[in-house]
Amino acid sequence: MNNIFANSLSGLPLINNGRSRAINAENLTGQKGEGGKASSHLGPSRKGSPCIRDIKSGDTVLLGEIDGPGVIQHIWITVPSKVNDKNPFVLRDLVLRIYWDGEDIPSVESPLGDFFCCGFGEGCLVNSMPIAVNPNRGMNSYFSMPFHKKARVTIENQCEETIPAFFYQIDYCLYDSLPAETGYFHAQWRRQHITEIGKDYVILDNVKGKGLYVGTYMALSTLERYWWGEGEVKFYLDGDKDYPTICGTGTEDYFGGAWSFATYDSAGKMHETNYCTPFLGYPFYSAKDHTVVNDYHNDDAPPMRGFYRWHVMDPIRFEEDIRVTVQQIGVSHRGLFERQDDISTVAYWYQMEPHEPFTPIMDAKKRWPR
Repeated sequence: MNNIFANSLSGLPLINNGRSRAINAENLTGQKGEGGKASSHLGPSRKGSPCIRDIKSGDTVLLGEIDGPGVIQHIWITVPSKVNDKNPFVLRDLVLRIYWDGEDIPSVESPLGDFFCCGFGEGCLVNSMPIAVNPNRGMNSYFSMPFHKKARVTIENQCEETIPAFFYQIDYCLYDSLPAETGYFHAQWRRQHITEIGKDYVILDNVKGKGLYVGTYMALSTLERYWWGEGEVKFYLDGDKDYPTICGTGTEDYFGGAWSFATYDSAGKMHETNYCTPFLGYPFYSAKDHTVVNDYHNDDAPPMRGFYRWHVMDPIRFEEDIRVTVQQIGVSHRGLFERQDDISTVAYWYQMEPHEPFTPIMDAKKRWPR
């Protein structure tokens, strides 16, 4: 029983009573011995149904419904990032939701791309322990997602157009039982188009119960000049009101960098440096719009930056409640200043169910990047 979650190199030799299964478009129920049965022009069981085709605007598709006890171990998804020039933000238009044990409200709700650390409706390469994104938009999650009774995974198409092809696979393991203290995986997306002067941006709030915070993804569009990263990330735990129990030293410090990620070229000009490590990363930077190319299109965009921080080796544990915020503070040659930017985040955590309902996710067009 105790080695159910021992998925590491050192724990691989431990044999347990798990039964491996997978759901994809060729085995929608994940049943034993039912994979790859669909026929194509090549014949039976020759890639007859590799993807879900033509998800119409407004439709919600059931990707998988699994009776427990079990643990989702890996999710792989890929999808076209653009339908046409009018609808180039498919990764923000599709909404991923996951429900546990028959609940009507989701425990995971996020635009598809942001969940996999690809904000701004644009794919990027991510090389980390729980999230990996490979060419081209091969999006992978290795977060362990246990459930006692049932798991339900859906995707909603909030794009104005039909999504022609959606490829995915959900790999999971069934067990006779799970430990009583097993927590449930949660993830929530938020955005504030223009932060308020002197008021911290809220990454996560209204979480009640016992659990642990395990990660943050941030998609930041800077709307003011000069250095943007002096804001401190704060964790208010178990009744904290005015001041948090954990307060960091700066935004780039929280994501594992230092000194503004500075690298200087041969001309002495500073450039921020992208990086990916197992638990901390800055995989994306761009000040250009890559979605549309024509003679009448100005491709300048506010500088866009994507970051992740996984609290795998240092989870933030709470007994009663948790609130996570980040300040918007910059610095220039005149010193520190309060600033306003455009921030989107995904918070990742585990807790015991039931959970508090999420604030309704904003409409698709309001999720689009600047």
